[in-house]
Amino acid sequence: MTEAGYVHRLHAGAPDRPILLVLHGTGGDENQFFDFGRRLLPEATVLSPRGDVSEHGAARFFRRTGEGVYDMADLSRATEKMAAYVKALADKYQASQILGLGFSNGANILANVLIEKGIFDAAVLMHPLIPFQPEAQATLAGRKVLVTAGQRDPIAPVPVTEALSEHLKDRGADVRTVWHPGGHEIAPLEINAVRDFFSGY
Repeated sequence: MTEAGYVHRLHAGAPDRPILLVLHGTGGDENQFFDFGRRLLPEATVLSPRGDVSEHGAARFFRRTGEGVYDMADLSRATEKMAAYVKALADKYQASQILGLGFSNGANILANVLIEKGIFDAAVLMHPLIPFQPEAQATLAGRKVLVTAGQRDPIAPVPVTEALSEHLKDRGADVRTVWHPGGHEIAPLEINAVRDFFSGY
């Protein structure tokens, strides 16, 4: 299905339940986290778009010029597009709350939409990399954020992850960070932390 410029998978949940946006990493697609999202919140509307940018055949949500070097103009474009997409579908399905989960590149676009637009009530950022100082925007008071990361992640270094967590806290978000001893892979303890995080929704 294609809607608002993204190929996506969608499960329409009950009205007045949350909408959960799940966002894949580089080279993933709309299938990567869709079933996981359905299991996390069975009554929610689950929305899983495919990135609209191709990097040598690998789907992403915005362009980059090198590892950890972002095309900031394209990130701005992608942020506006994603925010409009999520808001339109949240309205269409009468969602009570807007929740997000993203891994790697998916976590990066999710973080930027959260920071710039503030439209998510809660978000899980798995192995995000925001290698720039976000501009100060509106308060994130009342927003809950779970950041999960690897202590030996070569793609998303510890200091950059910590800086993002601190920025979110400074903006008023309730932030929890969960570390595992490995790299950029998703560890079982992260899955458990995500389940716990969403158990209240």
